[in-house]
Amino acid sequence: MLLKALSELNGASGEEKPVRDYLRQVLEPFADKVVVDTLGNLIVRKKGRVPGPLVMLAAHMDEVALMITGITPEGLLKFQPVGGMDPRILPAKTVKIGPEQLAGVIGLKAIHLTKVLERQKAPDFDKLCIDIGAKSKEQAESVVRLGDYAYFDTEFEMLGEGYFKGKALDDRIGCAVLAEVLQRDYDLPLAGVFTVQEEVGLRGAKVAAFRLEPDFAIVVEGTVSADMPEVKDKDWVTQLGRGPACSLMDKATLYAPRLVRKTEEIARRRGIPLQFRRGSSGGNDAGVIHLSQKGVPTLALSVPCRYIHSWASIAAEADFKATVELVDALLREGVKEI
Repeated sequence: MLLKALSELNGASGEEKPVRDYLRQVLEPFADKVVVDTLGNLIVRKKGRVPGPLVMLAAHMDEVALMITGITPEGLLKFQPVGGMDPRILPAKTVKIGPEQLAGVIGLKAIHLTKVLERQKAPDFDKLCIDIGAKSKEQAESVVRLGDYAYFDTEFEMLGEGYFKGKALDDRIGCAVLAEVLQRDYDLPLAGVFTVQEEVGLRGAKVAAFRLEPDFAIVVEGTVSADMPEVKDKDWVTQLGRGPACSLMDKATLYAPRLVRKTEEIARRRGIPLQFRRGSSGGNDAGVIHLSQKGVPTLALSVPCRYIHSWASIAAEADFKATVELVDALLREGVKEI
């Protein structure tokens, strides 16, 4: 399964090569040209059947991870997050470290040794460490280097009836949507761009959009779904099972109403479920794509995911499939009308 393979690959910001190599292998037979640019973006070009505006499809390959930044005299590994991460999710999680995928466990001072005030706040990153079973700094240094990445050790699997569980669904689920779409044929020329370093500042998308000068762009993301019992429904942002979420605005982009309305119209006409992202926090590659060169009309469609940027996220299979079909519909009729 494509999404399972993508989820279980490791590819932090700056270390996306395993994801890029896999996607290139899958998509090269369907492409007219495949390029890896200087920053590491994978660009999959399809000429299309007739001349027309160039459409850029974008999804980022990188995931949040941890970087080893120190080793204590006792052989414990200190680290910092690469991308946004809540330290509350980390204690007792298992990780894989470095090229050799060394096993480790994220440790925190035992609860019976903490004071009441300590237990009332989230631990700082400098209070956490990774235990690899080393007896000394020298022993740890023999198998781990500063700058090595540590990844969540999470197996992808189906959960309940029609749900995916896995790590890095932000944004491997978007990569899977693009991969499905790029195996189909369209009239318009396409550039499918699997971007790098989104989690640390939308860097790859900025370079790719400048290079391609697209006439239109669709960004596909995994986004927050906060449909939880203790969260009021007005703060849910998105809901699992309600279809892809079309963004109205976020911290990086104010999306053009005409793009949003056309997307809504096409979804209704095709019978594709669609929801709107009810929140303006965060951002995605659209933030730099729409400002590139003379400006690029850009749309963002997201697959709702619970618990993103954590050890395990959950998404609905129906939402994934509906996102594929909505992007397909936009490419077949929507872009020509916008």
